[in-house]
Amino acid sequence: MIRKLQSNDRTQLVEIVNGTDNFSPEEKSVAIELIDEAIGNPNHEYYNIFVYEEDGKIFGYHCTGKRALTDGTFDLFWIVVDSKVQNKGIGKKLLDHAESFVKENNGRWILAETSSKDNYDATRNFYFRNNYSIVAEIKDFYKVNDNLIVFGKYIK
Repeated sequence: MIRKLQSNDRTQLVEIVNGTDNFSPEEKSVAIELIDEAIGNPNHEYYNIFVYEEDGKIFGYHCTGKRALTDGTFDLFWIVVDSKVQNKGIGKKLLDHAESFVKENNGRWILAETSSKDNYDATRNFYFRNNYSIVAEIKDFYKVNDNLIVFGKYIK
């Protein structure tokens, strides 16, 4: 089941974020900051978090929100699946839900930013498999030899 974030989800979400080896300490900090922001302001227009839950256990989440100053562009800020249950289709279900959320909110674009580092190959392949394309790339964005890659999908 995918449902809206509740304040008592924080502990499980923090465990999932901290258990993701692929994230740097800075990325983990930002992910947790957005969780706290969404809990503190449940009607936040920019940070909408939905969790994937089975039998009271959370296995992942997505954070999606409307991009400021646009009339139909949304950012997929985070899509995170517990490392113990990856490659079981949960990420795909969360992505489908994020796309439905965008559509239900009159969105037409969903954008997801990621790194060009090798340890993000699986992330980039995930977006390609789900019909996203690279709409922008900025060389040395995060640091030298770590480009920003922006994936996008036009939602009809």
